[in-house]
Amino acid sequence: MNRQGTHWIVGPGALGRLIGLRLATRPGLPVAVALIGRRRLPKEQTLVTPQGEALRVSVATATLESLPTDPPGVVHLTTKAYGAEAAHAALASHLPAGTPLVLWQNGFGCQPRLAQRHVGPVLCATTTEGAYLEAGPASDGRVVHAGHGETLIGTLDDARDTRHAALARTLAGELATALTDAGLAARAVDDIHRRLWHKLAVNAAINPLVARFGIRNGQLRDRPFRPMVEAIIAEVATILAAEGIAPPDGAEGMMARGEEHARDLEAWRGLVWRVVEGTAGNRASMLQDVLAGRPTEHEAILGPLLAAADAHRLPAPRLTELADWLRAREVAGSSDTC
Repeated sequence: MNRQGTHWIVGPGALGRLIGLRLATRPGLPVAVALIGRRRLPKEQTLVTPQGEALRVSVATATLESLPTDPPGVVHLTTKAYGAEAAHAALASHLPAGTPLVLWQNGFGCQPRLAQRHVGPVLCATTTEGAYLEAGPASDGRVVHAGHGETLIGTLDDARDTRHAALARTLAGELATALTDAGLAARAVDDIHRRLWHKLAVNAAINPLVARFGIRNGQLRDRPFRPMVEAIIAEVATILAAEGIAPPDGAEGMMARGEEHARDLEAWRGLVWRVVEGTAGNRASMLQDVLAGRPTEHEAILGPLLAAADAHRLPAPRLTELADWLRAREVAGSSDTC
């Protein structure tokens, strides 16, 4: 395995391009990057930093039908969750055994299946970095880094090959260092399964609402949206407590069940509102999909929570309402919000 080789960014939407362009401009030791999508992107890309600085970056580009001839050092799969398995299937025969794969999908569904299927180490990454593509003719070559967040990287415990799992843990630390050096704060973690559920909780509280009402993340802090967010957080907290998923900085030690629930709820609230604050200017990915008339990741984000609510016989009226709206919109083929 050549981890010093080119990093393939497969599915270069806003997040994929942010990762690729940040790695390509890492101070002192830039990383070779190839943006690979269904169609070829311009080689000249622009990254707009949170400070408003426009960085011009030249990178290799390719398509899934015409891949680079040299094998990659690392593959970052940054497609939407619903397209991840098909994209991996298209790539698999072109990858040498042992090629590291990094999964950046929202939700929690395709990751365990791909970890079992891929012949090589597999990492899962979850990030609260905010990015979006500028609208209009320049969107093919211009991505806005709208807000700083944190990226967590780790390996699932159920990888089929323990050798690959051990190698993945080493790679997680190396990749976290590279991303941090490139301006995306990252760290390796040993509990990525729980962290993916944390990101799912955040996405469930933010993405469907901003998609439905056509607003930026920061507008959730204001009425009438703030009470909606609070109601969703309460539903999510109850569901995840039933699933045994503890929040960050959740309850510790012996306490009454009511006290434990109240403390956990505050922890979930703190997590969600920190992300809202840090990405206030961002257009969430689900909003970008709605405005572009594309399918959304609502099944990957809301599906696991609704399935868990059903399994534990818990009411989830607000999550159900949002899921129903998103499904109806896709059936109708509409890009309208509200």
